[in-house]
Amino acid sequence: MNQQTYSMSFTTGGLFLHESIKFAQLFHDLHDWDEVKRQALADNMLQTRTVKSNQRMSYEIVKRLRHLSAEEIELLLEGDTQEQKQVLWLAICREYKFIASFASEVMRERLISLKDDLKPEEFDFYLNRKAEWHEELEGLSQTTRIRLRQVLFKILREAELLNKNFTINPIMLSPRLLDAIPCDRQHDLAVFPVFELEQRGDKRR
Repeated sequence: MNQQTYSMSFTTGGLFLHESIKFAQLFHDLHDWDEVKRQALADNMLQTRTVKSNQRMSYEIVKRLRHLSAEEIELLLEGDTQEQKQVLWLAICREYKFIASFASEVMRERLISLKDDLKPEEFDFYLNRKAEWHEELEGLSQTTRIRLRQVLFKILREAELLNKNFTINPIMLSPRLLDAIPCDRQHDLAVFPVFELEQRGDKRR
């Protein structure tokens, strides 16, 4: 079995754009993610109906945002909406290696091969293929598989990487985003549906 173990706990919510910006602003003031989570829970910053929902969503958001550099957090706070969504997509891919692999090995590869669609069954095929080498995937129930697929495609649509007709949206990465990504994390660019020449062209600016 592959030594890498995939975390498949992305069954909560979606991109969490507005909520993540609130948490990032709080982190900008407190400089401590544990304190951010504590205060967010105490103040019910997410305005959820139950304490359990508040805890689950707060934990999920902090877990993702912890992966961002100071420059990426700054862009999340000050960038335009498209940049904010792309920063959050980066955070999600860093937390969930399965999503990152799916984005680079399926979504981006389909775009490069001039196949602009990404149907839900592509997720099923990929999950089944990976399950041959990962016991943690093989043991997922059908209900969980469906939920994971629904949440991932919801995130892709909210990040504007996929439209409602399951067509991949090729994007241009802004110079500010490219500058914000640490030099040792340039491989993260592979999670975006961009063409190689466009990446290099942006990076030169």
